[in-house]
Amino acid sequence: MEWIFHLFWLLLIISALQPWLQQKMLTEMRFRVMQRLEKKRGSRLIALIHRQETMSFLGFPVMRFINIDDSEEVLRVIRMTPPDMPIDFIIHTPGGLVLAAEQIARALNKHPAKVTVFVPHYAMSGGTMIALAADEIVMDENAVLGPLDPQIGNCPAVSLLKLIERKDINNIDDQTLIMADIAEKAVRQVRQAIVDLLKDNLPLEKAESIAVALTEGRWTHDYPITVEEAKALGLPISTNMPEEVYELMSLYPQPIQRRPSVQYVPLPYHAERPTEPRPTRAFWWW
Repeated sequence: MEWIFHLFWLLLIISALQPWLQQKMLTEMRFRVMQRLEKKRGSRLIALIHRQETMSFLGFPVMRFINIDDSEEVLRVIRMTPPDMPIDFIIHTPGGLVLAAEQIARALNKHPAKVTVFVPHYAMSGGTMIALAADEIVMDENAVLGPLDPQIGNCPAVSLLKLIERKDINNIDDQTLIMADIAEKAVRQVRQAIVDLLKDNLPLEKAESIAVALTEGRWTHDYPITVEEAKALGLPISTNMPEEVYELMSLYPQPIQRRPSVQYVPLPYHAERPTEPRPTRAFWWW
């Protein structure tokens, strides 16, 4: 019976170490893809990818946003990059802290060599601000950006300003008036930051019109700005996405679920493929 006891503890240790080993393997595979793309483009590659991953031994998923830790790391990498070396920046994020996003954007904007930002799926809110710092924004044909209208608490800043315009000030409580005052400052500050990021690559008038469009409350905060809409605004958009970017994104998987929402045979199909493919086994792709 003693051997059963030892076997139990051995299996327990292996199950506890498995997530850590899997994460180490994923990290190594990511570095290989990044180095391949760097060699191909002769650039420094930085990836800011916020996906829900299972990181801990207990397997709890962790959802991340742009924060100060991210900005510190990005600024450190930029300082380590020679001034004449281009920077490629892959971003996939729902947004995050304005301070951190603006720090990253301004640091990229000051880099003397060409800066290219790749958006394979989406870069919302603060992610859009970082994209605006680039000399070229490369998006997947179905990728989206987002508006940069500031949020004060749970309220859009522009909506607070419209409230003040439409309602008698004597019928507005002091707290709302204070929030409206902060909202006015926030809109002005974000709008000026956008102009500062765009004015080196675009005429000042065009930079100001883009800043107004992204901050005036034309859309809801989670509105997806498509490639066509981004081009219509005047942003330097390209859709020539390197395959290595997609390969890298596949190495940031979502946590495994018991019943996947999406199922397909994970093989590329061509026009001349057989009409009835017969896989030897069933595949699930996460």
